[in-house]
Amino acid sequence: MPIDLAEFGKKLERCRTQLQLSTAEVDAHTGIPAERIAAFERGMVTPTGDDVLILADFFKCDYRFLISNEKLAAFEQTDSLYRMHGKDFSKADRRGILEFIYLCECEQMLEADLGRHATVFRFTPTGTYFKGHADQAAKALREHFRYSPNAVPSDVYADFRKIGFHVFRRRLQNSEISGITIRHPLAGTCILVNYDEDIYRQRFTAAHEAGHGVIDRDQDVIVSFATASSREPLVEIRANAFAARYLLPRSLVSEIPVSAWTQDEVLRWASHFKVSTTALTIALKEAEVIDEETAKHLRRVRVPAHAKTDPELTTLSPRAAERKSELLERGLSSYYVGLCFEALAKGAVSAGRAAEMMLVSDFELAEIAELFSVSLQPQ
Repeated sequence: MPIDLAEFGKKLERCRTQLQLSTAEVDAHTGIPAERIAAFERGMVTPTGDDVLILADFFKCDYRFLISNEKLAAFEQTDSLYRMHGKDFSKADRRGILEFIYLCECEQMLEADLGRHATVFRFTPTGTYFKGHADQAAKALREHFRYSPNAVPSDVYADFRKIGFHVFRRRLQNSEISGITIRHPLAGTCILVNYDEDIYRQRFTAAHEAGHGVIDRDQDVIVSFATASSREPLVEIRANAFAARYLLPRSLVSEIPVSAWTQDEVLRWASHFKVSTTALTIALKEAEVIDEETAKHLRRVRVPAHAKTDPELTTLSPRAAERKSELLERGLSSYYVGLCFEALAKGAVSAGRAAEMMLVSDFELAEIAELFSVSLQPQ
């Protein structure tokens, strides 16, 4: 069937403008002359098969989307995202979000191919009190995971992946953006956490975005900012409350065996719960364990960076931890990399396809394989 050149041109232009790229910049990245790209967009020239494949690879989409009348699964969501918050995203961040969505799509495909099935968790809020919804949802999810009342979730990223959420961390240039939740038509709930944030803040942000994923199932895109405004939407207040209740249940906070809350005690318990002193003091105040004056005094202290551990970087040598941290910064979780290598070992994908799914060259794939102590040869 011949390509609808007008439709191809419109899609190509939308892909390019979403990333705020000129035709010259697309030329620099793809090797396709800017004049030819402009002619494609005007519907004046028929692309070759190589043109379509190169452009599909660059824009991280199925080549069939470009040459058919079908919509791209997540394209409308990112359109919505940039209509609402376009000024908040640089070119680099837009590229990062494009690659994040691509990783979510690949992860969904790999999990299906490898027989990895998420446990079903559904939550329907009752009543009209938003913080009440957060309490209900956090309690239900902790019970779903069979956490005891005094259990501290050690790896929230693993928790949320178990219920089918695709959780990736990636450094964004805009440090005011904490996280993004996108409801992907095929992959489901996709959560991006800004790796630019403090380790404990990333943990809280992941729980916050999971709150959106659990409760706000009618919203396609939600962006969460690091600095709360005086007119913060109720859904953001509710997601914050969900994160606090999931990480610090009120029943647990009210029973902490401390007779007098000093700065040393708040540091010790913030480290125990893997939350910031601010989050802990808010929880203590809401549980009526401390008053506002004590809370103001305690939240001034900070858990030092060297005392914080990332669940994906524990038990590693300093060099391995540094290298894996570099991968996390680019969005490559150990879980996702593990899926790619498992698919490669079982012959489900080629080494070239595994590199493509990890957004790396063949040479870097070999380096990552060495880091993860895996072979690039199928079993």
